[in-house]
Amino acid sequence: MKYWTLTFSRLPADAMAIYPFMIFKKQALKGSQVIINHEKVHFKQQQELLIVFFYPIYFLHYLINLAKYRNHHQAYFRICFEKEAYANERNFDYLQHRKPYAWLKYL
Repeated sequence: MKYWTLTFSRLPADAMAIYPFMIFKKQALKGSQVIINHEKVHFKQQQELLIVFFYPIYFLHYLINLAKYRNHHQAYFRICFEKEAYANERNFDYLQHRKPYAWLKYL
């Protein structure tokens, strides 16, 4: 999967995937295979949703979770896209075997 990397020290997370860019908070994080694998899961999710539909669904799911849990941390970690990425970030073969729309089972 081809992507470009950027570094942005004010990023609110260690890394972020905004197809086709993988943005890192620190240069040293660009070598983390776990972070890269996590972000590649997000790339697949974004591609499935034709990129433009991913962001509204992500944000809506976050807002629903925020209203439900009243806590940013809990709301973020309960976003279906994040649940899939975190559950599989250490499985480096996951993307070769991942079924389309696998994030739906994390709803």
